[in-house]
Amino acid sequence: MFETKQKKATLKVVNVASVPQRSPFRYPGGKTWLIPVVRKWLKQSKDTKTLIEPFAGGGIVGLTAAFESLAENIVMVELDHEVAAVWDVIINGDHNWLADKIYSFDLNPESANSILKKENKTTKEQAFSTILKNRIFHGGIITKGSGLIKNGENGKGIKSRWYPKTLRDRIMAVGHVKAKMKFVEGDAFSELDKIKNDINTYSFIDPPYTVAGRRLYTHFEIDHDALFALTAQLKGKFMLTYDDTEEIRGFAKKYNLDFRTIPMKTTHHIQKNEIIISDNFDWWK
Repeated sequence: MFETKQKKATLKVVNVASVPQRSPFRYPGGKTWLIPVVRKWLKQSKDTKTLIEPFAGGGIVGLTAAFESLAENIVMVELDHEVAAVWDVIINGDHNWLADKIYSFDLNPESANSILKKENKTTKEQAFSTILKNRIFHGGIITKGSGLIKNGENGKGIKSRWYPKTLRDRIMAVGHVKAKMKFVEGDAFSELDKIKNDINTYSFIDPPYTVAGRRLYTHFEIDHDALFALTAQLKGKFMLTYDDTEEIRGFAKKYNLDFRTIPMKTTHHIQKNEIIISDNFDWWK
């Protein structure tokens, strides 16, 4: 049955510090806070499964599934070329190179600008440039219009979020599990369409949200109605996440998809609800 009234949120806000930090990204809209729920969802069946994350972004769900053996095969998909370069190098390419480049880089405004302003970058150079931008731009936002951190934590400026050893260690750790991972630079819709009849593929779908997407992402314009229509066709299990708006509730009702609300805290410590849409909620306890 479609949920016509918002149920009282029974889950508590997750302390993200309690969740292992796997991603090299500071990702706006990241789902680290949702990992305890994702674990339950992926554990609902012990059958051999593939997990696809068609809007990979910071990739925390795919990475967690790989590290914790929650799926046998993980496919991460990302359209944004800058973000895609990072995952292409780490998962499909030479992750050691990127880890060493980050660790050995002498970060200062001049060296940073020389990297960011270079044109015609190779995939490796783009990967490093993206990580650099993600770490030294306000809020980790790499879209046009964002800019360098000026003061930062304790007056450290652009070095405030630059943790070369931590970043190197995270990337090297991914290197130990990437044999079960695959990265595709491509469109979420086409990749979901390819697997829509596969009952053994779990789809974790976290698109750019209707409200914040324009500010946070380069590819924020997607057809949300079409995404709901495609999700409703999936034969395998799925979890679709969204901001809690009347528009999104309307799409869920249109395609007869059930949902639950879940509390979370923003980076500004404001508590709000998001929506989890799924093919079933037998695992929701």
